[in-house]
Amino acid sequence: MVRVGVIGGGQLARMMIPAAVNLGIDLRVLAEADGMSAQLAATAVGDYHDVDVVLAFAKEVDVVTFDHEHVPQDVLRALVDAGIPVHPGPDALLYAQDKLLMRQKLSDLGLPVPVWARVETEADLQAFLDANGGHAVVKTPRGGYDGKGVRVVSAAHEASDWFTVLAEHGAGDALLVEELVDFRRELAQLSARRPSGELVLWPVVESIQRDGVCAEVIAPAPGFAIRIADVAAQIATDVATGLGVTGVFAVELFETADDRLLVNELAMRPHNSGHWTQDGSTTSQFEQHLRAVLDLPLGATGCTEPHTVMVNILGGPREGALSDRYPGAMSAHPTAKIHNYGKDPRPGRKVGHVNASGTELDVVAYEARAAAAFLQD
Repeated sequence: MVRVGVIGGGQLARMMIPAAVNLGIDLRVLAEADGMSAQLAATAVGDYHDVDVVLAFAKEVDVVTFDHEHVPQDVLRALVDAGIPVHPGPDALLYAQDKLLMRQKLSDLGLPVPVWARVETEADLQAFLDANGGHAVVKTPRGGYDGKGVRVVSAAHEASDWFTVLAEHGAGDALLVEELVDFRRELAQLSARRPSGELVLWPVVESIQRDGVCAEVIAPAPGFAIRIADVAAQIATDVATGLGVTGVFAVELFETADDRLLVNELAMRPHNSGHWTQDGSTTSQFEQHLRAVLDLPLGATGCTEPHTVMVNILGGPREGALSDRYPGAMSAHPTAKIHNYGKDPRPGRKVGHVNASGTELDVVAYEARAAAAFLQD
């Protein structure tokens, strides 16, 4: 039986388990702590920053992949040096780990990105603001997600605390600053590529954000022009080949008022924008990821229904477990599919999601939203 090792015990690793069972794959997980989402497949608990811990785990599997992109480069390269297949590899993950390197690489590849700059001082930031309409988005290059490490500013002093931290770290560190894009909506192009080169793409989806966190995904994105779909597909293809990405990955995009697409972020792993594929696509992103990292032929990516809507369950119930709310949600919305991450409820925390599919978008969206409402306060 082939063995796939996943570093990280979060919900993405958890959602790989059913696909692994169906394919007869022995899925093993290196979790950060006991009791994490993927505890059903956790065969080891340890610090993914520790080379020895990761190597010991990896030597028991045939290929290593990830639940997140935070494994340090020295650990990743130690795996490669030990002859262990790693997908995606360190040369690709580098650009998902560092937003400054990502912006530079995408620019070098000629891909459309917001106007951006590397800034090391408040004076650098103020100069960018003065040249770009007085408003901008400042990001920490590493570690940010779900709106963390991102600020909209109109004066350089609004990021003074971040510059203080930079100064403490010494020369060479910087922040990323980008134009404040006037976008119509946010989109995502989910794709998968295997080491031998085969690449497949799912339909482009619309991602609805609230407070910097993905709240809903509509698949396919409604009212999407064929020309724009072709552009999104070409961007994803250029990202995959230009960066050498293997596995499932997502390109998050801004659709501007003048019908342009700009690359916002990259994710080199299964992604929140792809959770709809569990119930709305021929091949889920989790099965596809396992196929890709094992260099197996990739599955079809068409929709099983005209529309699927995914709604994140944020926070969960204030009292009791998520499963306590199942009877009400299931009775009122029997077509909705609930996905529970096995996490304790906490304000703003992603504890699960709901998918609904069907022929009428308004009906599908209502079913998904209403079912999710039963499961959170």
